[in-house]
Amino acid sequence: MALRNAVMAALLEGEASGYDLAKGFQSSVANFWMATPQQIYRELERMESEGLVAARFVQQERRPNKRLFSLTEAGYAAVHAYTTEPPAKPTAIRDELLVKVQCVDVGDLQAVRAAIAQRMELAAAKVVRFERARERLLAGRTEDEYFGTAERIGPYLTLLRGLSLEQDNLRWGEVALKRLDQRTAALAARAE
Repeated sequence: MALRNAVMAALLEGEASGYDLAKGFQSSVANFWMATPQQIYRELERMESEGLVAARFVQQERRPNKRLFSLTEAGYAAVHAYTTEPPAKPTAIRDELLVKVQCVDVGDLQAVRAAIAQRMELAAAKVVRFERARERLLAGRTEDEYFGTAERIGPYLTLLRGLSLEQDNLRWGEVALKRLDQRTAALAARAE
């Protein structure tokens, strides 16, 4: 998937500056796509030259002027065309932490344990952030009410996927730490 598709998906929420998009990536599409602000700005320039987005200048006092981007008709058509394409194969997991876990039997068990605990802290923070975003989207409605009345449901569905992923990271981390602790105890007992 190209970054442009994620940028177009973010612009479905409405017009935004490059800064707003970069910031929004952290809270909206970060559960399925990561990009640096520089990558987003470069992509917006390319998309503008291809007619997929249009920019308007906004003058600001006490701040630099900014450009607000929005999808053009061609951009909306590109979004529609993109959704009709068959998806690529699911992304393969490429996770350095899992490589370290794979090596734990000859590596530093405590360092790997600490890395798992750190991953769990990050996952827990994301769960909190995603739960807040979920409450904001639902705005007091039940999920059934939301799905029956919301203008757009895609952001909620992707939020649920990100939430599920981080909850699973927490569950896996708990099991992994428990088993590493058991391993540490067994090794200590053998050494005695």
